[in-house]
Amino acid sequence: MIPVPVVTLPHFAGLTLPAYATAGAAGLDLQAAIPAPITIAPGERALVPTGLSIAVPLGYEAQVRPRSGLALKHGLTVPNSPGTIDSDYRGEVQVILHNLGNAPVLIERGMRIAQLVLAKVEQLAWVPSASLDATARGTGGFGSTGAK
Repeated sequence: MIPVPVVTLPHFAGLTLPAYATAGAAGLDLQAAIPAPITIAPGERALVPTGLSIAVPLGYEAQVRPRSGLALKHGLTVPNSPGTIDSDYRGEVQVILHNLGNAPVLIERGMRIAQLVLAKVEQLAWVPSASLDATARGTGGFGSTGAK
């Protein structure tokens, strides 16, 4: 396990720190740290605070991802998935939720709204080149490899 410092903000009071649900879980569930319920209508987005600020270690990012049950049952997703929390960001972790479903979704205080996954990252170094090596795929993209 990688230690990640966390600060709980005043509006987190009464909630519990995210924890892994099982030994094999990749993500922790983030909770809505809101004072009152909010409703996200079909097609709308909302920025939901978690009441947490974290210090992601250098060489890592924290990824904010949708919860599969909310996506399947309600059409609730994270539109910039995965959202990235950089190692030098110290503000509050907030989650953009988008309702792709057909009915309004009620978000209540303490509701598990997204997952947080810690991931190792590497930074790239550009190498200016006159050309790139040839591959069988070449420049084909956007479905060029077929559906089956």
